[in-house]
Amino acid sequence: MSADVHASTAANANTDVNAGTATNAGAGAEATGAAPNRTTVLHLSDVHATVGAPLYGAVDGIRRMHAASDYAQAAGVTPEVIVISGDLIERRNEGAYPALREALLELEAAWGVPVLTVLGNHDDRDAARILPGHALPDDTLPRTAVPRAVHVGEWRFVLLDSSPGRLGSEQLAWLDAELAQPFGSGSIVVMHHPPLGSPLPMLARAGLGDAADFLDIVEGTDVRMILSGHFHHPLAATMRGVHVSVGPALAYHQVMDAEPGTVSGFDRSMFSLVHLTPDGVSASSVTVEHPSPLFTLSPSPADPLSPRTVRSS
Repeated sequence: MSADVHASTAANANTDVNAGTATNAGAGAEATGAAPNRTTVLHLSDVHATVGAPLYGAVDGIRRMHAASDYAQAAGVTPEVIVISGDLIERRNEGAYPALREALLELEAAWGVPVLTVLGNHDDRDAARILPGHALPDDTLPRTAVPRAVHVGEWRFVLLDSSPGRLGSEQLAWLDAELAQPFGSGSIVVMHHPPLGSPLPMLARAGLGDAADFLDIVEGTDVRMILSGHFHHPLAATMRGVHVSVGPALAYHQVMDAEPGTVSGFDRSMFSLVHLTPDGVSASSVTVEHPSPLFTLSPSPADPLSPRTVRSS
């Protein structure tokens, strides 16, 4: 473990920890042909962990979090950081936080990279204090949002708490002060609620409540990307010149043609693979489980675009 990760919070508490970003970046470039100077983010969202029975009788959020991790490892993905953008538990399942804490620590140990989490509207600020990165500084009042910035290589990850549906004046003031000084290759803002609505009529007003105030602050700063969740379907947008990537959910996916006046979900677990480079950012949605492939191409080492063999399934 060699690359430095620096964290700062609203209370000016500074922590230095080590993460294996330099080692993983090199391994990824050699094993998968990854572009140089590219930072990979494994973006998970909407775990909805429960206590006892699975959500809707089918969804074990923590197990699905591990399944997404296993999928990424099997695919040769080598992230420098893992980000989970809120709704870590299902509402009124605060007893799931201890198991979730262990799962997060296991992910961090397995990958050797930071695992960064923010809270969503299903989360409980007080109960979530046991999670890594969510402990209250001594002079902070209970139920207060504690935004923080974590430096991973040349990138600053700004972690915000939108669990009430909005950021609020104190958190926005902290964000304004934090972004006043540019950092490295730029900043990535992570929060649960996107700063825009969903195309689904029932979720059209379900975005961040104080989105206009938030966008007023990030416009013209070094913010390169906003990572969020909440909608349970992927969405890409540009707001005030900043790319917004709404990641799909680990728990379930929205039925996009649900009848008017309803919200419906079907059993599909997904995550996003985000790439950050000096020239731009990208996000790809990945389904954890899928049907057997129709065919498989084995590229020639000399010409990756020329198939060497084709195997039917």
